[in-house]
Amino acid sequence: MPKINRPRRGSLAYSPRKRAKSQVPRYGAWPEYAGTPMMQGFAGYKVGMTHIVMVDDHKNSPNEGRDVMVPVTVIEVPPMKIAGVRAYTSDTYGKHALTEAWADSFDDELGRLITVPKNHDREAAVNAIRSAIEADRVAEVYALAYTRPSELTGVPKKTPDLMEMRVSGGSIADQFAYAEALLGKEVSISDLVANGAYVDITAITTGKGTQGPVKRWGIQVRKRKHSRGGKKRHIGNLGPWTPHHVRWQVPQMGQCGYHQRTEFNKRVLKIGTDGNEITPAGGFLHYGLVRGPYVLIKGSVPGPTKRLVRMRPAIRQGEHEARAPAINFVSVQSKQG
Repeated sequence: MPKINRPRRGSLAYSPRKRAKSQVPRYGAWPEYAGTPMMQGFAGYKVGMTHIVMVDDHKNSPNEGRDVMVPVTVIEVPPMKIAGVRAYTSDTYGKHALTEAWADSFDDELGRLITVPKNHDREAAVNAIRSAIEADRVAEVYALAYTRPSELTGVPKKTPDLMEMRVSGGSIADQFAYAEALLGKEVSISDLVANGAYVDITAITTGKGTQGPVKRWGIQVRKRKHSRGGKKRHIGNLGPWTPHHVRWQVPQMGQCGYHQRTEFNKRVLKIGTDGNEITPAGGFLHYGLVRGPYVLIKGSVPGPTKRLVRMRPAIRQGEHEARAPAINFVSVQSKQG
């Protein structure tokens, strides 16, 4: 009898497939950067998809120099505000928060999320961080930034999302001086990326609840003669007799979706300030109208409509060359069907 061999069903790369702890994604790594200090992250809310017509500017492409139709995802990106600056030390056990300096004033909506610091001695905190920098105890500097969904009509919430954004470039002292100058101020998407740049997109995928192994892992539905009792969507067996336990590689039912996923090297095709330029007739499905700043990302983005989306400069850009695209048309045709 011939040997039957084929790849396994479903990737084990992200096991265990558990629900994300928070709808705010976290980054464990940031790209290296040696220029002037800058904040290496931004966040917005997913609106939906449309398509544009642009000139294909990829070298050696069969359509180079011609107009091509490209699907794009719209992300609404109102300016973020900097609530604080946090300094981290590092030792053999990893990095640890040293202390943080908070801004003098905050938006009222931030009080819905955290207990806003009162009677905070900002000057003492700043001096403590500077002393630690002089003693070479500070390894990294992060800005505590929060979104402002209350300014969006398509996102039905007022509570902001608070997250850490790494400050990079120059020396540690330069990074802290840059972050301190941003306390209480607004930061826009154009301060991070430009048209044609490449970014990494991170979001929590659409949750599908508990699903069986056919949907969750892509195994085959069993044939009529192979299934007893009408159970066609189960696996044939739970594994070998030895070892005497069910191994984690066996595809079984469980949580499907609502996982944190990062897509690398997504190209920013356009950064705009007037959402009317790209809003289709009748608005985007399940979102509505885009009125403020927005960004167009080539291709799809994880997560459903209204989901928080984080961006950082591409960490593995490689040979991808950042160049400003030539966009000739943006579809505003109704998506209502």
